Amino acid sequence: METFVALGGGFAVALQPHNIALAFIGCIVGTAIGVLPGIGPLNAIALLLPFCLALRLPPESALILLAAVYYGSGYGGRITAILLNMPGEPSAVLTTLDGHPLAKQGRGGAALAITGIGSFIGATLSVIAMTFLSVPLARVAVAFSPADYVALIAFALSLLGAVGGVSAPKAWAAGCLGIMLALIGIDSGTGVERFTMGSFELLGGIDFTILAIGLFAIGEILLLIETRLRAQAEALHGGQRLTFSEVIFCIPAMLRASSIGFVIGVLPGAGASVASALSYTTEKRLNESNGKFGQGDLRGVAAPETADNAAQIGNMVPMLSLGIPGSGTTAVLLGALLMYNITPGPLLFEQRPEVAWGLIASMYIGNCMLLLLNLPLVGIFARLLTVPAWVLYPGVLALSFAGVYAVSNSAFDLLLAIGFGVMGWLFRKMDIPLVPIILGFVLGRMLEDNLRRAMSLSGGEVSALVASPVSIILWVMTLAAVVWPFLRFKRG
Repeated sequence: METFVALGGGFAVALQPHNIALAFIGCIVGTAIGVLPGIGPLNAIALLLPFCLALRLPPESALILLAAVYYGSGYGGRITAILLNMPGEPSAVLTTLDGHPLAKQGRGGAALAITGIGSFIGATLSVIAMTFLSVPLARVAVAFSPADYVALIAFALSLLGAVGGVSAPKAWAAGCLGIMLALIGIDSGTGVERFTMGSFELLGGIDFTILAIGLFAIGEILLLIETRLRAQAEALHGGQRLTFSEVIFCIPAMLRASSIGFVIGVLPGAGASVASALSYTTEKRLNESNGKFGQGDLRGVAAPETADNAAQIGNMVPMLSLGIPGSGTTAVLLGALLMYNITPGPLLFEQRPEVAWGLIASMYIGNCMLLLLNLPLVGIFARLLTVPAWVLYPGVLALSFAGVYAVSNSAFDLLLAIGFGVMGWLFRKMDIPLVPIILGFVLGRMLEDNLRRAMSLSGGEVSALVASPVSIILWVMTLAAVVWPFLRFKRG
């Protein structure tokens, strides 16, 4: 009952007219940020912080605005991923596997609708869990050691064999290439240059935006130019709308993805990319006999998008409960709290309930706003594919180059993106999946950072990687995930 009373006080804060207006503005800005590659919610929130101070917004109002931008970006990121095969964030990569084939089949509107519904379900269930389980789950998350994270990320990497719709060896080879690309730059631990080939521009490593835009957006356009194909999109009124039975069909996948996304999101540093990868591979393995994953299965779109938004909400649990940011974006939100002289942690819910509970209550309202905003606009978004090719493709290229140049204002990065585009075009012709490259790139950096911490804490003892029951269970699951495809091939 104490929780319900506190939540009621939070709604009293969130339902104030100016806070509702700020949540609405944040949802619109977040959706727009999600559509534009290369910007991301982290940069958007960092840019908005000075405006919050200049406008003298109270801390609860500022946090409501910034949080709405954060989880609103999860809704917007799916638009270019599905319609243009152009993921702007790591967590949107898995959405392209089935979302873009659906768009080519004239079901772009249905794919966008199911992601909107899935995002709403995942985020809402996560907010409910956040309401009642914030402090206990945050304590469990902090108990995860760097060695446990190494095992968790290794398990996520072992599932790459189930991604891409091709042979497991090809998918794993692509994932290894992604890990190799992640190693380029200066070693953060020793300061040694790695694989830079004497290039000053590569000292800082390769940015995710450059790799993703090059492989997917530019590579896709090169393939379309070569084959002279044009993505066909039928009008939504031509029987291509999402049906109620299809929504019911995807509900079990959404529920599973919500659980996976929230739990992974609570773990500091795990991120939405891990959650979306685990949810997609889980659905693919559970429905191998009755699915068309990789060819346009709605569950393959609903699962990663649901997990993505659930993980974004989960990332805020350790930030509010323990003062530990769960991601880069929540680290900026943590900085916003500190700017207002508010110390996050268990006492936040007692000392500043209007901030903690007002934010939680605003998430219920914000997710309803996002659903009402996005579903009516599905038809407008889907009609992007009806734009003539001579207008659409140059526009996509211009948007891609603008996103790449916005990262570092470097002409070298533009050339690098074009190089990755050629590589993506060649890999498509050789039937080598591109998604494992991206996942290997993202997870490889996380694996290296946590492995370095684990070895530092243990004095270089490798046995520390299997010292806890959690890590042992995860390593056993990793081994099973690697061996299973070969056993299944041998049985076949």
